[in-house]
Amino acid sequence: MSLLRQELRLFLRQRIALPALLLMLVLSAASVAVGLAEIARQHDVIARIQPKQAQDEGTVAAWAGKEGDAGNAAYYTFHATWDTPSPMAFVALGQRDVAPFVLRVRALALEGQIHENETYNAELALPGRFDWAFVLTYLAPLLLIALLHDLFSSEREAGRAVLLAVMARSQRSLWLRRIALRAGLLLLALLVPFVVGAAVSGTPGSQAALVGAIAAAYLLLWTLVCLAVSRWRQSSLANAASLASAWLAITLVLPGLALLAINSAIPVQQGIELTLAQREAVHAGWDKPKAATMQAFLRDHPEWKDKAAFAGGFHWKWYYAFQHLGDRAVDSKVAAYRAGLEARDAWTRRTGWILPSVGLQVAIHRLAQTDLAAQIAYQDRIRAFHAALRRFYYPYIFSETPFREADFAKAPRWRG
Repeated sequence: MSLLRQELRLFLRQRIALPALLLMLVLSAASVAVGLAEIARQHDVIARIQPKQAQDEGTVAAWAGKEGDAGNAAYYTFHATWDTPSPMAFVALGQRDVAPFVLRVRALALEGQIHENETYNAELALPGRFDWAFVLTYLAPLLLIALLHDLFSSEREAGRAVLLAVMARSQRSLWLRRIALRAGLLLLALLVPFVVGAAVSGTPGSQAALVGAIAAAYLLLWTLVCLAVSRWRQSSLANAASLASAWLAITLVLPGLALLAINSAIPVQQGIELTLAQREAVHAGWDKPKAATMQAFLRDHPEWKDKAAFAGGFHWKWYYAFQHLGDRAVDSKVAAYRAGLEARDAWTRRTGWILPSVGLQVAIHRLAQTDLAAQIAYQDRIRAFHAALRRFYYPYIFSETPFREADFAKAPRWRG
């Protein structure tokens, strides 16, 4: 223990030691604060939208309930959905930073409503928003390099290497102690703000421990890289240059090239293209023969065949029928879009087995539930909710049952 204290005193006397540790602590604390603030903002948005939803629904109910027209009720009522962030989302914002976490939908054609706000693939290989995962992935290795690049070379350049070899009881123990002290203190400076943030956000202890273990493994890997470069017996400056080049290649250049290769090999149309395609299909419904529209609708909903008839030009039965057919018209495009995103994400995860920076981001975003899989799961929940809305409104519309103000309270509710 006395040897460790002595090593600590020697280490802290170095000009770069304390500034590097303080910088790591400040960067980690700042990223945790930014993440917690963003997640608090999202919680606030979700909390505020619920009374607004009730207010808007009350206004529509007061007006539409007087006429009792179910078509108007379904058309003008927006239903709020939201994706509540996980306790650990502050660590890695991921898709929550680029994709909507609140979406209001109506009982009309759905896919256009989902894709009006573009959903991007998880670009896990490139730097993103400043959060704790960013600090761990990109900045912590730089500070570790600053602490370890001259561990051996500085002793040789100062002429102390031979003396240390003679005086040390065990050279192996001496260098292991010095390496562990530097890397351990940096890891501590990185993890302390994270642990505080995890406690504030209510992150389960097992998840926090797993993230800590992943961070330790990542820094251990970079420690090994530093030691491998130091074995070349170069000068301290040459070590620093070599390690900086390795950092640039491992964290930025190679992941960027991998991402370009994945996106080029798996082309995916933009989500906005799905919106435009669906709108064209819906607008085309106005010009198609009503009988053909109803016949196509009844193939999906034969339960309404006895109540599908209507007289006159416009009727809500026909309108909601071609809204449904607008969704069906882009089924294949939606499936291809989703398959493309999932294929890109799968290859990104495979790339993570080769490139540690990518693998780290993939793992942390999955634990934080802010990756592409989490965003797609939210969309699937919206689709299930929308199907429930249609099942709720169709009996009123096709049976031509009056829809009164009290009926608004019977509509399905989103469970966040």
